[in-house]
Amino acid sequence: MEMNPIAVTIPQAVQASGLSRSALYEAMKRGDLTARKAGRRTLIAFADLEAYLASLPTYQAGA
Repeated sequence: MEMNPIAVTIPQAVQASGLSRSALYEAMKRGDLTARKAGRRTLIAFADLEAYLASLPTYQAGA
């Protein structure tokens, strides 16, 4: 049985989203993406990552 993660680390979020590490940290700095600390680890709830990606503007050809 494969388990879906509840939360991911920054490197996992980069891999899952296709965004750069810097883009994720900028989104967290702006307050657009919520992260939590577990000791030294920074975790992003997978649902928060999905919601952030869904909030990004859609691609408009020629815009």
